[in-house]
This record gives sequence, C-alpha cells and structure tokens, in this order.
Amino acid sequence: MGHVGRQTIIFEKQPVILETYSTVGPKEGQGPMGGCFHEVLEDELLGEKTWEKAEGMMIKRTVQGLLNKSGKKPEDVDYILCGDLENQINSTQMAIKDFNIPFFGLYGACSTMGESMSLGAILIGSGYAKHVITGASSHNCTAEKQFRYPMEYGGQRPLTQQWTVTGSGYVLLGESGAGPKIHSITTGKVVDFETKDVFNMGAVMAPAAADTILAHLKETNQKPEDYDAIITGDLGQCGTDILLDLTAKLGTDISKVHQDCGLLIFDNEAQDTHSGGSGCGCSASVFAGHFYKALKDKKLKKVLLVPTGALMSLCSTQQGENITGIAHAVSICAE
Repeated sequence: MGHVGRQTIIFEKQPVILETYSTVGPKEGQGPMGGCFHEVLEDELLGEKTWEKAEGMMIKRTVQGLLNKSGKKPEDVDYILCGDLENQINSTQMAIKDFNIPFFGLYGACSTMGESMSLGAILIGSGYAKHVITGASSHNCTAEKQFRYPMEYGGQRPLTQQWTVTGSGYVLLGESGAGPKIHSITTGKVVDFETKDVFNMGAVMAPAAADTILAHLKETNQKPEDYDAIITGDLGQCGTDILLDLTAKLGTDISKVHQDCGLLIFDNEAQDTHSGGSGCGCSASVFAGHFYKALKDKKLKKVLLVPTGALMSLCSTQQGENITGIAHAVSICAE
C-alpha cells in the first residue's frame, strides 16, 4: 500500500468486503430502507431490563448473524474493531466478550464505521490479518439518555435535531475472495466550526465531511463524477444543505452524486424525524444492508463512504465547549 498526500492510503493489496449483516429497530424497519436490512427487531428492549443491555444484545445478534452468513467461526477471525456511542463503549464490550476474538474498541462518534473499516483495511492490506470484522452500533434510547434527555422527560425536539438510529452494521473483511474491494481510505482531521448546539449535529459534521471529501478527491486526483455515489453518514437535511453549500463555494459540486444515510433511513415527514437519522448505527446499517448489495449486484460500481461524527461528551457540552466534527472516507469498488 502507498501513502498519497497527507491523509490518503491507496492499497496495493485491496481488502475484500466478504459479507455484511445489519440489524435495526422497529422504527427503522418501517422506513424506506426497511426491506434492505437483514434483521428488524420487534421492539427496542429485546427482553432486557436496560437500554444498554438491549444494545449489547443487538450487537451480539449482528456479529453472530455475520458469522453465520459468512460461514466463519470466531476462531477464523483475527481481529474485531467496533464501537458505539456510550461511555467506554459499554454495550460493545459486553457483546464482544462472548466471541473471544481479539478486540480493538473504537470511539469516533458517528464516524466509527469509517474508522473501523479504515483500520481493518490497514490490517488486511499490510498483511497482519487475514480476516477482520469491523462495525458500529447505536441505540436511540441509550444515546438520548446520555447526550440529551431521558426518554421519559418528553422534551420538545427542535427541527434541526435528528433521530438517533437504533441499528447495527458489521462487515467481514478478508485478504482474498469475492466481493467489493476497498481501494483507498482518507483519514479525517478534527474540524472545529465553532458550533455548540447539541441539537444540530449536521452543522457540526458537515464541515468535517467537506474537508475529508475534498482532501480525498485532491489526493487521489479524482472528480465527484468518478463516483456513482458519495455517501455521507448522518448529516441529515440541515447538514446536507451545509455540505453542498460549502463544497460548491470551494469549487467542487458534489450534489449530483451525494447521498446521506441519515436522509435515506427514515421518511422525515411520515415518521416525524425532523432533520433525519443520526448515530453510528445509521451509516453502519445502511451500508451493510443497502449499499453493499448494490455494489455486489453492480448497480453501483464505485462509492465513497464517508461516515461523519460529532466529537462531544456530556461534560464538554455542559462546560460550553465547541463541538468538533470528523469524517473518514472509504473508497469501495465493485468486484
């Protein structure tokens, strides 16, 4: 593999996305993408006593579903790289412990899917692993309780706010085999747009998405039209508007190929999700459920997946600090 520019790696030995598995909650299953997911949960508690345990159970079912679908056993997997939105990625570690797979726990907020796929691709591309599982999850009730208000509070949601996705998406990367391949990755930088509003994550993440997308296109000497789709993670409507405005002002029009997982997963009007979907389970489940199949079926030949994240903590927001953003890009080509 070779480093190109400041942020990009182009793989000489391209990692293969061998299989994916996605699990979502009932609200997500009722949305426009409902038929794309591998498993739709009947309820968000899954028989558990807490939302955190429910998210852990969802993750466990997703990883087991991926193993079953790919015909692999835990001992066939060299590493698993994944995370969620909770403090100390609590639900993820609870779920992964039973698989006995060497584990890298990651936190990139809602960019975690891009971070995990990037690091997994580096492990495969450098020859240090033959099979790696990467993924991310989020749960509406755990995230709202931690970052905003408990569900029981019943606070009014402003129109800029998004609906945190209850969902999980995991992928199996391999050094060889049939499937779409990761051509390159562009690692994002922390971008501070001096935003403090916890109810407008799109405004936080859009500048980071623009920064990473433009860096990727420049360092790989490509244009937006070289991609069938440039897919951001969860900018929602507000963030999408800002992204398209920013990139256009900087001389690059991506509007013809841009799609956002946060706008795809829900019907904003019918499901009352305001600005769209969010959460690291948003891009993870939509890629694992929808875009991977489109690549396998050759409906899409080349996509740039750009999961986006708002890097905040409960402590930093209460102290009035700016909320910074980040985005990681993964370039994927059909076989």
